[in-house]
Amino acid sequence: MKYVGVDLHKKFISVCAIVIVRGKREVLRRGRFACSDTAGILAWFSKLGQFQVVVEATSAYEWFIQLVEPLAQRVVLAHPKKLRIIAESTRKSDKLDAKVLAEELAKDCIPEAWRPSPRVRAYRILVRQRCFIQRRITGVKNKLRHVVASYNRDVDSFTESGRKACLEALPSPWERKVFEQLWDELLNHQKRLGEADQNLKEFAQSAPLAEREARALLATVPGVGPVTVDVVLSELGDWRRFRSMSKVTSYAGLVPGFRESNGKEKQLGLTKEGSRWLRWAMVELAWRLVNKTRRWAQVYESIAKRSGAKKAIVAVARRILGVLYSILRTGKPYSLVLGDARQQTGRRTPRKKEKTCT
Repeated sequence: MKYVGVDLHKKFISVCAIVIVRGKREVLRRGRFACSDTAGILAWFSKLGQFQVVVEATSAYEWFIQLVEPLAQRVVLAHPKKLRIIAESTRKSDKLDAKVLAEELAKDCIPEAWRPSPRVRAYRILVRQRCFIQRRITGVKNKLRHVVASYNRDVDSFTESGRKACLEALPSPWERKVFEQLWDELLNHQKRLGEADQNLKEFAQSAPLAEREARALLATVPGVGPVTVDVVLSELGDWRRFRSMSKVTSYAGLVPGFRESNGKEKQLGLTKEGSRWLRWAMVELAWRLVNKTRRWAQVYESIAKRSGAKKAIVAVARRILGVLYSILRTGKPYSLVLGDARQQTGRRTPRKKEKTCT
């Protein structure tokens, strides 16, 4: 059996194949290819015979996995954050990284990352594009307000009447030209936003049964609309892969860091790792629930008295994400699951024994 490590970049990849001979790992072949040379990559892997391959979960790994998966006995997607042996190495190059990956694969010590399904990948592209357009709209609106703010005016409404009123307040023709350009950009982004919403509606129509049921369950939560549902489902992907609520909140980056040494403990700020879109959606949902529901307002106020407003809203966002996860896992709507959400999500699951790699 050959073990192949792949150091993948945007334009080039470095590959290293090793074999185990009398208990020792020896380099069999090395290679370096341009990513566009798919024929050369396939020819190199075709000559190996039986092999396993590992590649880090970078931003563009899917094309490579689809290319070599029909030839490989096993394809492993490595978690780059947990593969610290490369990140902390003092001697680092593409050739060495590929060799280290191959050696760790031979020892079966690769920390694996989750690979989204094709539907989840398409879902994330649609949802993140909509979020991107919405943020562009917010940015253009802020610029429009800034242009007229110098003349003690504000854009009262982003309608045709509001546009005319602002143009009359601008004395300079050049400022009016800039305002018109920004207004045209706003209209263009609003058109794109409508197209993005329509794409998501059409995407939801072809959803499998489990996804349709999840949409209906999340919609029972006050303040949760189509945008929040899309963000939660696309970013979580297969929510069954999380073993507990703590895993979900950690994935969203809503948990604080922690350091302990010599009996001294220190709580750090949020890790902010994982999905930033899920973290953003939960904080926005937390503010809506705090302002509209008495139950969550009481939770927020009690925490804010002890720890301040910022920590309180993050704590509420963390609890809300736990409730949403409990709803998805139990299949119960919000009104039924809220009372025992802590019991549903707070149970500890036995940890798997970690492999000891030498």
